[in-house]
Amino acid sequence: MKSQILRNKVLGLVKWFLPFYLFTFLPLSVSAQKFALVDMEYIFKNIPAYERANEQLNQVSKKWQGEVDALTTEAQTLYKNYQNEVVFLSKEQKKAKQDAIVAKEKEAADLKKKYFGPEGELYKKRTALMTPIQEEVYNAIKDVAELRGYQLVLDRASDTGIIYGSPKIDISSEVLSKLGYSK
Repeated sequence: MKSQILRNKVLGLVKWFLPFYLFTFLPLSVSAQKFALVDMEYIFKNIPAYERANEQLNQVSKKWQGEVDALTTEAQTLYKNYQNEVVFLSKEQKKAKQDAIVAKEKEAADLKKKYFGPEGELYKKRTALMTPIQEEVYNAIKDVAELRGYQLVLDRASDTGIIYGSPKIDISSEVLSKLGYSK
């Protein structure tokens, strides 16, 4: 009976102390963390080197796509010609024409993979052109965050689920200034 009374007193104390602790001390630790937003789209649009690199990538991509399209068109032409002549061809001629069509299609596919594949020329060129710019922006964001004491910087432009972000915590313009592109 005495242990029951003691247990009830302890539980009563815990029931009173826990909410008091949560509402008194937890907000202090949460408010100590500072957050900021950055709009990467806005930053990159205001960096001329990034725009030039994008334009260069688009031009190279169009040129390479033209080469791939030319080979694909050649393969289609060979196939159409084959269909028109098939009744007049011997077995050996049919086989030779079929092999030529397959070879041309393979050449087009190989060229497409070489230029646009996961480790293709476009990927390598994009990496070579964009990585230095992206690293420079990252370092500027890091410097601003450390200077102003932010523990977390979120990208407003990405689909991270940010519903609203106060313009007061958007450091995009400050990052651009740090990079030397102030408006």
